[in-house]
Amino acid sequence: MRFHQNYCTFAGKNETRDRYITMSKVIIIGCGGVGTVCAHKCAQNPDVFNEIVIASRNRAKCDAVARAIGKPNITTDQVDADDVDQLVALLERHRPDMVINLALPYQDLTIMEACLKCGVHYLDTANYEPRDEAHFEYSWQWAYRERFEQAGLTAILGCGFDPGVSGVYTAYAAKHHFGEMHTLDIVDCNAGNHGKAFATNFNPEINIREITQKGRYWENGKWVETGALEIHKPLTYPMIGPRESYLMYHEELESLVINFPTIKRARFWMTFGEEYLTHLRVIQDIGMASIEPINYHGMEIVPLQFLKAVLPNPQDLGVNYTGETSIGCRISGTDKEGKPLTYYIYNNCDHHKAYEETGMQAVSYTTGVPAMTGAMMFLKGLWKKPGVHNVEEFDPDPFLEVLNKQGLPWHEQFNIDLEA
Repeated sequence: MRFHQNYCTFAGKNETRDRYITMSKVIIIGCGGVGTVCAHKCAQNPDVFNEIVIASRNRAKCDAVARAIGKPNITTDQVDADDVDQLVALLERHRPDMVINLALPYQDLTIMEACLKCGVHYLDTANYEPRDEAHFEYSWQWAYRERFEQAGLTAILGCGFDPGVSGVYTAYAAKHHFGEMHTLDIVDCNAGNHGKAFATNFNPEINIREITQKGRYWENGKWVETGALEIHKPLTYPMIGPRESYLMYHEELESLVINFPTIKRARFWMTFGEEYLTHLRVIQDIGMASIEPINYHGMEIVPLQFLKAVLPNPQDLGVNYTGETSIGCRISGTDKEGKPLTYYIYNNCDHHKAYEETGMQAVSYTTGVPAMTGAMMFLKGLWKKPGVHNVEEFDPDPFLEVLNKQGLPWHEQFNIDLEA
């Protein structure tokens, strides 16, 4: 049995009445690579996801995914996720239990507003950022805590891999292995090869905005800022070997240092190849990474959005993608008995196997599977808490148990040289 919210009226009332029923329905908003993977994985678990709706601005893309999956419990719809009224109409038509928001980070707040208006629970994989500023933090979404709590609704933030599984890994380490965690390094390696001169593994606009920002890490109770990709060093990844890894700011650090206050230093590292970085430098040097509108023949365009239009579509990379990703957490501190402990928990994901299963490469797969898993946790009543919460605030055990069975098995190493 699962928990269901009756829908509120739209004449000023916002009260909801709780009841238990056995059916469940989710709407996946967004039909990119991650949305495609999530839809596939939801369809593989019909005992939990009885009805699935895929909605995006381009309904034809949703229809194509539904046809590829070929299950009778999948329907599609069209919505502009920038428009609260359209989102409310969508939720009124379908009356889901949860929205799985896999649209752009720009649209998090409009979708959260619609969920509040309609009494629908919420989950996403990336925190909000404004269109006109390359900046992201949780403050905008954390501001919704009281409203979701008063409405009796659960909002689960950052339920991809990083953010997402990285937070669950950290919570698992704290629960089972550590008395105190002192250092946390989240390490993200993509050792795959897609055969393109330059391509991003998810939305190019979001990807380039993220990578070109200044770095930031937590140390001794404060944030330390660095230049973009200024700090780097080789780190060794399982089954891959050494790869040059660059310190970046990543949003899960913000919640993890709050929820685990014994952490004295928290950092995020990601690998990039020299060819990728050379292209990125040129893109920046010629102004194509700019988000400031320019006038071109009487038309206003944003250079980065134009660049996105001419770069390879991340959804099309999977067919020739080889190699693996490796993402995990390297943690040091003291164990339950106060003895020094180092710990590494990670997953490796094969691009080709991900493509064979879902038609998408491993970067989409490692985000879409956790999104499905988080929604499953809620629908089963295991991750259900009114308010706005990051993933590490919930019990990690059932989540990781499901993740093991759904294509992202995890591994542990104890008392090793963490390198970072």
